[in-house]
Amino acid sequence: MVLKIFFPQCCNKADSGLLVGRWIPGQNSAVVLAVIHYPFIPGQVKQYIHQMRGQSGVDLTVLGSWSMPKEGQEGMESFLRDLSTIFPQGQWLQLSREMGKIGFRCHVLTRDPNGKLIQREKELKEDGGGEKGGEGKKGGTKRGGGEKKGEHKKVEGEEGGGEKDKVIFIHYEQRKVMLSQLHPIDNGVPDPQTESQLPQVFGTVCQSEPLFFLDKYDDGPVKMTHWQSEGREGSIIVELMKQASTPACLLTTWILTLWTSLCSSRILNMRPMRFISSKLSTCVQLSYRTEHLQTVCSPTRATAHNHFMRKANIFVSFFVDVSLGLLLVSWMYRENRIGKLANTLVPAADYVAKELEELLQWLMGAPAGLKMNRALDQVLGRFFLYHIHLWISYIHLMSPFVEMILWYVGLSACLGLTFALSLLSDITALLTFHIYCFYVYGARLYCMTVYGLSSLWRLFRGKKWNVLRQRVDSCSYDLDQLFIGTLLFTILLFLLPTTALYYLVFTLLRLVVVMFQGVLHLSVDFINSFPLFAMGLRLFRSYRLAEGVKFRVLCEEPGTPLHLMMDINPLKVSSVVQTYRTPTYSCYPKDSWLALCKKLFLGELIYPWRHKTTKID
Repeated sequence: MVLKIFFPQCCNKADSGLLVGRWIPGQNSAVVLAVIHYPFIPGQVKQYIHQMRGQSGVDLTVLGSWSMPKEGQEGMESFLRDLSTIFPQGQWLQLSREMGKIGFRCHVLTRDPNGKLIQREKELKEDGGGEKGGEGKKGGTKRGGGEKKGEHKKVEGEEGGGEKDKVIFIHYEQRKVMLSQLHPIDNGVPDPQTESQLPQVFGTVCQSEPLFFLDKYDDGPVKMTHWQSEGREGSIIVELMKQASTPACLLTTWILTLWTSLCSSRILNMRPMRFISSKLSTCVQLSYRTEHLQTVCSPTRATAHNHFMRKANIFVSFFVDVSLGLLLVSWMYRENRIGKLANTLVPAADYVAKELEELLQWLMGAPAGLKMNRALDQVLGRFFLYHIHLWISYIHLMSPFVEMILWYVGLSACLGLTFALSLLSDITALLTFHIYCFYVYGARLYCMTVYGLSSLWRLFRGKKWNVLRQRVDSCSYDLDQLFIGTLLFTILLFLLPTTALYYLVFTLLRLVVVMFQGVLHLSVDFINSFPLFAMGLRLFRSYRLAEGVKFRVLCEEPGTPLHLMMDINPLKVSSVVQTYRTPTYSCYPKDSWLALCKKLFLGELIYPWRHKTTKID
């Protein structure tokens, strides 16, 4: 039978005392968490362990004794062994260092049915595997929740030379294991009897955090060695930010309450206002950021790892968004760039209108040598030219106020770069509204022509579309119906090239505008959803997000147990993005490319609006 002992590196040079940890239920394994130094009072040790057990929720216990050679304490090992009667356990681990050597001995004592301790395992020598600087070979790799499989050397006893049980010492860095989160994350309540060994080890060290708050500077009943026994790790800046976050969160929550109550008023919930706000990117982004701030400023403490990472990712994303927005504001209001942009906007609109007029004049002639239906061509060309004339008049009417509008619009970047990009998308939609009208007119006319031709083609074949059953059925037509159908089919067939050409040209123009807006929407969606905090942890503290562990063989000598060093395997970058990406109202198209091409061919309208119901994770 293999006994696995997870031993922290920080305890390799600890003074003599008691080993505090936990036996893994259902596994022949023990996790050592700390060493309580001698001298101590056993009653106070029991009381302290009971207190830590209540705070952490971990079944902490005294695993055994640890002896460190020291002058004047030659009988310490036998004294600590006698303490097993005060701390009764099924198994008692007795680890001790040898004088003048870096290795330490291990005895495993078990209790018989009468309660007496029996030495189950002879003396085992181990090289101090936890010491840094030792050369190790690469060992196997263990994924999250898996068991290491391998061959372990049999230990020959010094007395009798018989074959004995196997013992494996697995050394780990306590701080890294405590701060890391093993993936995949189990959101349910795991069963200790069926849960694999590695998650239980990580969970034991992580939940035992109250045990590590006691350092050597505290005047407590016991003195211990653990990863921060030399002094509690902390930052003055972080503590000040924690103290300042409480009133800031209360103030933000009060402002958000007023804002949500204003947005839920009866006037703003009327059907026209609700429809317009759902189509404007700025309003969608404003509601999205409001939801984000409510999540971050929530008084509920983030207990689960996923909830904490979601709050942290949203906070960092919001901070980066506002910082980029302030940089944009400082750049725009320097050297009168707002005035230069306003002076460029109206001539640019005139240039676009002039190019559209030349395009329409080309279509009204013989474009690319094609013979068009002259009457329909002239009607459509003059209709679109009139719209361009109206649009240019509107632009020149608004030209005196353009600079003032841009000046106030630029201030919206103080709320974040995403607000500026969303507002730019809405301004683009307003400035290209005439192109959108052209596209709608051409698409509707082309769609009517295509569906009319398809319906009349079914008439020639003696069939019709059954609306109730959604299928094509046979039908008998009389002579008058066939005659009228033939005339209409001929007319629509000869008018199709003219309508198709106008539809093609304005669809291409509309697709250019949609692609530009799509780039803006993708940028906003990237800033909103990208897990910046999780990615920062992956780059600078990769052990915080663990995918599994790998082992290095520290010592493999005859007559000694196997010594392993447990290192953390960081989570892959793609897995980090997939796991911690913030859910967003995505601007990606709902249809596939095949469905999109089908809509374009049939003349169906394509709306690039973001739908609030398509929330993806």
